[in-house]
Amino acid sequence: MGDRIDVDNLGIVFYPDPVLRKTCRPVERFDENLARLVQRMFELMRAGKGIGLAAPQVGVTLRLLICNPTGEPADDMVCINPELTNLIGSEEREEGCLSLPNVSVPMRRAVQARIRAYDVTGKPYERDGTDLLARVWQHENDHLDGRMIIDSMSDSAQLANRRALKQLQAEFKQSA
Repeated sequence: MGDRIDVDNLGIVFYPDPVLRKTCRPVERFDENLARLVQRMFELMRAGKGIGLAAPQVGVTLRLLICNPTGEPADDMVCINPELTNLIGSEEREEGCLSLPNVSVPMRRAVQARIRAYDVTGKPYERDGTDLLARVWQHENDHLDGRMIIDSMSDSAQLANRRALKQLQAEFKQSA
């Protein structure tokens, strides 16, 4: 993984932290540090009652996302250096984000997708997903390129989320 990351002290990073706007670099080393990072991300995702989490959301600028739309441990999915292809269809649904608490934005996403990625051991795989799984992949993959759901807000969504966004900005300023 290169940089030594203090995995035990990682937490969810909140908007408008600049790390959420960075383009992430590919994972090059599949080692014990990476495995510990993935494990910690699952802990944080579950604690936040989320179904997906991207590395920049814990302050790490690596192309890594995890997800589990069902909550069943057997459905835990690790996607390292993911590539999305075969985006088919379109549906608009409300999305939230662990880095944007109390913010909800209608997002138009493909209803089918194929992901090509590596697991935590460096083994490549491909998988097709539909509906919620495809949506989670697209949402988390956006984070790896520094994009967030608020970037696509309509005027009405901006109005509806204005108070929550101002609160997050004020809290970030106080903690800086």
